[in-house]
Amino acid sequence: MKRAVSISIGSSKRNKSVEVELLGERVTIERIGTDGDMEKAARLYQELDGKVDAFGVGGADLGLMVAEKWYPLYSVQPMVRFIQQTPVVDGAGLKNTLENKLGKFILDKIGDYVDAMGRKAFVVSGADRWGMSKSFLDNGYDCVFSDLMVGLGIPFVVHSESSLKRLAALLLPVVGRLPFAWLYPTGEKQEVRIPKYEKYYQWATVIAGDCLYVKRHLPYHLEGKVIATNTTTPADVEMFRQAGIKYLVTSTPVLDGRSFGTNMMEAALIAVSGKQRKLTYAELSEMLDQLGFEPQLQVLNE
Repeated sequence: MKRAVSISIGSSKRNKSVEVELLGERVTIERIGTDGDMEKAARLYQELDGKVDAFGVGGADLGLMVAEKWYPLYSVQPMVRFIQQTPVVDGAGLKNTLENKLGKFILDKIGDYVDAMGRKAFVVSGADRWGMSKSFLDNGYDCVFSDLMVGLGIPFVVHSESSLKRLAALLLPVVGRLPFAWLYPTGEKQEVRIPKYEKYYQWATVIAGDCLYVKRHLPYHLEGKVIATNTTTPADVEMFRQAGIKYLVTSTPVLDGRSFGTNMMEAALIAVSGKQRKLTYAELSEMLDQLGFEPQLQVLNE
C-alpha cells in the first residue's frame, strides 16, 4: 500500500483520507490541516519524512510558475526545510498539465450554454494557476484576472496574457518575500466569506481559480454561472448550489464526495509511480492519459 500525505496550513475542518486504486496500485491519500501553523506543518513533515511515499504542500505554494518562469515564495520555503527523503510537490505539475484542459473541457461539455452566455472568464488567481489561465485565453474567452484585487486588495484587474505576465514579472519578486498569510487565507480565515467585487462575478459566465479565492468574496446570488476550481468539499458544493451556480467543474477527480488539491493528486501519482522523485510534465501527462483523468462536471442546479 502506497501512502501520499498533503500537509496543509489550511483549516483542519477540511481534513480527509481515502484509499483509491491508481494504475493497479492501492494508495492512501490523506490531507492534514494545521490551521495556519507553518511550524506545526514543518514538524509533521519531519515526523513523516521517509515513512510515506510522497508529500504535498497544501494551503500554500512553494512558488509560482508563470510562462515557464519560477517565482519562489520565500516565506513558505522553511515549511519543508526538514524533508530529507520523501519527494514533495505543491501541485505545480498538475496545474500546468491537468488544469490547462479546463477551458476546452468546458466548451466540449457545455459549449452551447457558455457561448449563449458569452465566453467570459473571471479568473481570481491567474498567476497562481497559469495552466488554467492559459486554457481560457487559448480557447477564446474574454478574461479578467483579479490577482491584485483578491490577493492584495488593490482595485486593479488585467485582461490579457501579456499584461498578466508583465504583472507577474514586476510584482512576484517582491510579493514572494511577503508573509504568506498576507496573500492567502490560512487556518480559520479560510472559512470567512465577505461578498465583494460583484461586478466581475456577475459579468462572467465562468468564475475560475483556487477554490478559497473563489469563495472568499463569492456573492450570495450567482444564478446560472459556471465555477471552475479544485479542492471542493461537500460544504463548498452546497455553498455553490445555494448561490445558484448551475455547473461546477473541478480540475481534479471527485473521490468520496471530495475533489482534492493538485498537490495531493500529484503526490499520489508520485507514490504510485514508484520513482521516489518529482515527475516531469511529460511523465505526469502520460500517467494522466493512462488514468483517463480529466476535469469533472457536476450539475448543481437545473
